[in-house]
Amino acid sequence: MIGYVTLGTNDLARGAVFYDAIAAELGTARMMEWDGAIAWGTPGGGAGVALMKPFDGNAASVGNGVMVAFEAKDEAQVDRLHAIALEQGGSCEGAPGPRGDSFYAAYFRDPDGNKLNAFIMKG
Repeated sequence: MIGYVTLGTNDLARGAVFYDAIAAELGTARMMEWDGAIAWGTPGGGAGVALMKPFDGNAASVGNGVMVAFEAKDEAQVDRLHAIALEQGGSCEGAPGPRGDSFYAAYFRDPDGNKLNAFIMKG
């Protein structure tokens, strides 16, 4: 149902390094680029994510309660995505681990403070 998600940035070059690393682990890459924006994903695949400077020219800000979740292929990939996020200047919002009986997840923020998640549904 969701085609893509956009997140704001105040430093596109810094954010690009972060999302290039996350996308590589997820087996995808940049699919579109234009002045002030980059989008990652696979044409015809699942929802993509774009990082962009706000159209109105104001500073980007984080939405309270807003989060983008990346579906991983297994628990090890959840762990790797969390580690990559921290290596690329992100911050931890919840270490990898089980949440209930059928959900394994890790929570982190990108360098601009946007909240992200990597998860796998089990069973």
